[in-house]
Amino acid sequence: MTALLASGPAIPHFLDYARRLSHTLESFDWRPVELLADELLQCWRTGHQLFLAGNGGSASNANHLANDFMYPLSRAKGVGIRAHALTENPAVITCLANDEGYDSALAFQLSVLGREGDILIAFSGSGNSPNILRLLEEARTMKIRSFAVLGYTGGKAKQLADIPIHFPVDDMQIAEDTQTVLGHMLMQWLHARRHTIVTEC
Repeated sequence: MTALLASGPAIPHFLDYARRLSHTLESFDWRPVELLADELLQCWRTGHQLFLAGNGGSASNANHLANDFMYPLSRAKGVGIRAHALTENPAVITCLANDEGYDSALAFQLSVLGREGDILIAFSGSGNSPNILRLLEEARTMKIRSFAVLGYTGGKAKQLADIPIHFPVDDMQIAEDTQTVLGHMLMQWLHARRHTIVTEC
């Protein structure tokens, strides 16, 4: 057991990763996230929909957080946010990718499901994924409020989103970590206000 607890060559890497993630979060200007929190609360109260999307690890984060906003948020039947991950249905994704092109697979779904007054949260490490850019353009056309959680330079998505939430970190794993951390922060903040929503319902 003592051998298992001894420090090994990987420990400095783990500590460095933890410090870089901590610095990214502690040095961030959280005002755009506060705006998102307020708009999500209003979305919840009005019964509008929340759409989430990303690619790869960001797609998994979108799926994960759609679950968090639908159920753990309130744990009450019929009370969660009407949250949808545009990445959750492989039949729809592969159909649209095959027939309309992968770049349109997210935007096409939003054009069918979305309505003015809904909210979109797009996740992208680089901010340059063509399907995310097309999705943000579609949201603007439909008057759907868009937020983009971005890493690196923010890419083209930084200009297309109504509200960019940009973590300027050149590390894809930490960029994806910020998506989950931000989502969990929002979920807990909203969860603390669930009683007002339940009362209104």
